[in-house]
Amino acid sequence: MKKLLITLIFVAQSALFAQINAVVSILPEMTFVKAIGGEHVHTSLMVQPGDEPENYEPKPSQMKDVMKAHVYFAIGVEFEEVWLKKFMNQNKNMIVVDVTKGITKIGMPTFMDTHKKMEEGHKDPHVWTSPKEIKIIALNIYNALADVDPAHQSYYKARYDAFLAKIDSVDQQLKEILKDVPHGTKFMVFHPAWGYFAKEYHLTQFPIQVEGKDPKPKMLAHIIDTAKKEHIKAIFTQPEFSDHVANVIAKELNIRVIKATPLAANWSQNLINFATSIAKDQR
Repeated sequence: MKKLLITLIFVAQSALFAQINAVVSILPEMTFVKAIGGEHVHTSLMVQPGDEPENYEPKPSQMKDVMKAHVYFAIGVEFEEVWLKKFMNQNKNMIVVDVTKGITKIGMPTFMDTHKKMEEGHKDPHVWTSPKEIKIIALNIYNALADVDPAHQSYYKARYDAFLAKIDSVDQQLKEILKDVPHGTKFMVFHPAWGYFAKEYHLTQFPIQVEGKDPKPKMLAHIIDTAKKEHIKAIFTQPEFSDHVANVIAKELNIRVIKATPLAANWSQNLINFATSIAKDQR
């Protein structure tokens, strides 16, 4: 009888973790979790395509996903500062995992005023734009899934190893694409979301918008003057933001406006396309 009871408990536990319910904040993170979790993890997304993580508010249907979640993978984007505690209060059994654990955050550039250089402001949450940091994110995801669902640890480990190999492959492709781009080369962006990418490949992002604000007329004139001196050939804008100011600058400088979002689901091709655009402007 005791043996039968133990067997029934084991079967019940196996059924419980037949598929882990996970919630993530952004699309790239969803891709990472799926890469490692595969068929054993059902992943729900908070910030929907086209929306901004800075001020996102979950829909009622998404709150239901939180109620069913075994684990929430937090990545440090702005809306989590307001909502993560609410999620934890709603589902007290849900495990919250910080996938950026082990990553050294860098500051986001901030224009203090028209007479000062850019200084480091609050920490940049866009860690997933760097393959080196994606490796750390992947490790944190793997460890969490192995802890929550130890029965499928070997499955997660195999997929984790395969994902690491892909990250290395993408990194090599990026280095090859950027091999002729001089260290320190500046690229102009509307929103300063590419700092980790720039740091890893020895580049410098030159932001127009900082902390959600468009530049005032004097600062705009300073940006245009600096862009001329730096021989900027394109402006990268995100679909999630208005590109009005970027278009004004592009018209003044007679340069291209390129749409590029760090929130793309296909993170690898997205980084390759971004690097290719930067390299093209150096020819």
